[in-house]
Amino acid sequence: MSQKEIIGKGTIAKLKEILSERKLNNIFLVTGKSSYEKSGAKDAIEPILSDYKVTHFYDFEVNPKVKDIEKGMEIFKKNNCDFVIAIGGGSVMDIAKSINILASNEGNPTEYIKNQKNIENKGKVLVAVPTTSGSGSEATRSTVVYIDKTKYSLDHEFIIPDYTIVDSQLTMNLPKHITASAGMDALSQAIESYWCIDSTEESKDYARKAIKLIMGNLIDAVDNPTRESREAMAEASFLAGKAINISRTTACHAIAYPITSYFGVPHGHAVALTLAQMLVYNSKVTEKDILDKRGINYVHETLKEIAGLIGADDIQDANKRITSLMEEIGLKTRLSEIGVKTDEDIEIIIKNGFNPQRVNNNPRLLTEETLRNEILDEIK
Repeated sequence: MSQKEIIGKGTIAKLKEILSERKLNNIFLVTGKSSYEKSGAKDAIEPILSDYKVTHFYDFEVNPKVKDIEKGMEIFKKNNCDFVIAIGGGSVMDIAKSINILASNEGNPTEYIKNQKNIENKGKVLVAVPTTSGSGSEATRSTVVYIDKTKYSLDHEFIIPDYTIVDSQLTMNLPKHITASAGMDALSQAIESYWCIDSTEESKDYARKAIKLIMGNLIDAVDNPTRESREAMAEASFLAGKAINISRTTACHAIAYPITSYFGVPHGHAVALTLAQMLVYNSKVTEKDILDKRGINYVHETLKEIAGLIGADDIQDANKRITSLMEEIGLKTRLSEIGVKTDEDIEIIIKNGFNPQRVNNNPRLLTEETLRNEILDEIK
C-alpha cells in the first residue's frame, strides 16, 4: 500500500487538508494519556477537529495488550468511526493500527493476532503522527501485540498508515529518558535492517541515512536538544521505520521482548542491550552457521560498513562505541543493572526470546546455547 509522507516542522497543520479531502466526519483519535498535551499536539489539532465528531481513546497500557485492543474495538464500532488519527509513541501507533484493522475483519481478534485467520479487509483511513523519535511504527505494515507477556505481530500491507505526518515540533518536549530509549530503538532498527538477510538496496539506503543522522544527533537530542537535532532524529526514526518495513528486524528485537515484558525495561533500551554484542557475534559467522544466502564475504563487508557508519575502525571498536553511546545518554548496558541477575532470569529471556521469524532474519544462526554463552553472558 502506498503511503503519503508529510515531513517537516509545522506539518501537523496539513491534517486540516487531509480531513477536508477525505470528507469524513467521525474521527477515532488515539493518543497517550499525557503525551498528547505535553507534546503540544492537543493545542495544534483541537482547532482542526472542532467541526468533527471525535471519539478520544487513550485508556490503554504501554506495550499494547489484546484486552486494550478489544476495548478500543468496541468503542470504535459503537461510535461508527470512519477515520483514525494516531498521535503518540510506538504503543499509540500500534494500538491504533491494530484496532483499525481488526475492527474491519470479522471474528475473534486473537485468531488474527496468532495468525490463525487471514486479514481480508482494509481498515479506515489512518493518519499516524509520531511524538517520539524511535518506534518507526508510523512507517510500517506491522503492529506489536502482547498476550500474557508473549509478543505477537500483526503484519499485512493493509496495516500501514495511509498518511504519516512527521512534525519534529511535537518531539521538542520529550524527556531525556524517552529520547534516549527511543533513539536507540531507531538505531537498532537501522543496524538490524542493514544486516538482515532480507535487506535490499532500498532498505539499506534508508538504514544508512538513519544511522548517520542518529550518530550525529542523538547525544545532542538527549543532553542539549535543539530544533536541528530533534528534526534529524524525527527523520531518522521515520527512515529506520521504512527500512524495517522492507527487511524486518532481527535477533536483537526478538531478545528484547521478554526483557520488556518480564523486567519492565522500555522497549528501545531493551533492544539496545544486545546490539553491540550481536554485532560481534555476527562478525564471527562461519559456513556452518551462516543464514544469509549472499555469503560470508557479503556479511563481513556489510558489518564493516556498519562499523564505518557509526564512526568505528573495526567491529570491536564499533562494539565499544555503541556501548559508550548508551552510557553517555544515560542507559544501563549490563543485564545486572536492569534487574536480570540470576540464572533463572537469563532462562526467562532465552525461553521467551526466540521468535523464529526475527531470529532467523539474523545473518548468523542464533541458538539457545549461543544466545546464553556468546550474548547474554557477555553483558551480565
